[in-house]
Amino acid sequence: VKKLLTFLTCLYFLPQVCGCIILGFSIWIRVSGTQQVNACSHTSTIMLAGVNLLIAVGAIIMILGFLGCCGAVKESRCMLMLFFIALLLILILQVTGGILGAVYKHQAEAAFDLTLSTSVQALQSTTGEHKEFQEKFQELEREKQCCGLLNGSKDWGENFDKPFSNICQCEPEQQSSDLCIRYQNRYIYKE
Repeated sequence: VKKLLTFLTCLYFLPQVCGCIILGFSIWIRVSGTQQVNACSHTSTIMLAGVNLLIAVGAIIMILGFLGCCGAVKESRCMLMLFFIALLLILILQVTGGILGAVYKHQAEAAFDLTLSTSVQALQSTTGEHKEFQEKFQELEREKQCCGLLNGSKDWGENFDKPFSNICQCEPEQQSSDLCIRYQNRYIYKE
C-alpha cells in the first residue's frame, strides 16, 4: 500500500511540475515580449492574450497538481475528488476546444492571413509610421537569417530599393554561403 501511495504521489506531482514549467515559460515570454515593439496592435493584443491564457493554464495545472499530490499524501477523498473533477473539466474543455478549432478552422486561417497581410503592409509603408516595427523586423531577419514574411524581399516593396538600404542584406562573411543569393547587385538572405 505504501509503495502504491508513493507511486500515486509521484504521479500527482508530475502535473505540478508541468504547470510550473508552463507558468515559468509563459511569464518569460510575457516579460520578453513587452520589450519588443509591434506596429500591428491587434497582432500584439492576440499574442499577449495567448500568453496570458498560458499563464492561467500553467497556474491552474500547478494548483491541480498540488491538490492531487496533497490528496494522495494525506489520503484526503475531498482533495482527490476535486482533483478528479478538475481533470474531467479540463478534458471536456480540451474536447470542446478541439471541436471548435475544427469547426472554425477557416476563420482562424483568415485571421492569420489578415495578420500576415497587415504586417506586410507595415513593412511596405514609406510614411515612417511603422519605422520602429520595420527596424525591429530587420533585427529579426538578421538574427534568423531570413528575408520577408511571405514573398521574400518583395514584402518590403519600395523600401527595399531605397539607396543605402541594408534590408535582408547578408553579412560579408556569409555571402559565399548557401544562406545568401545575389539580388539587385547585393547579397540577401534566400529564405
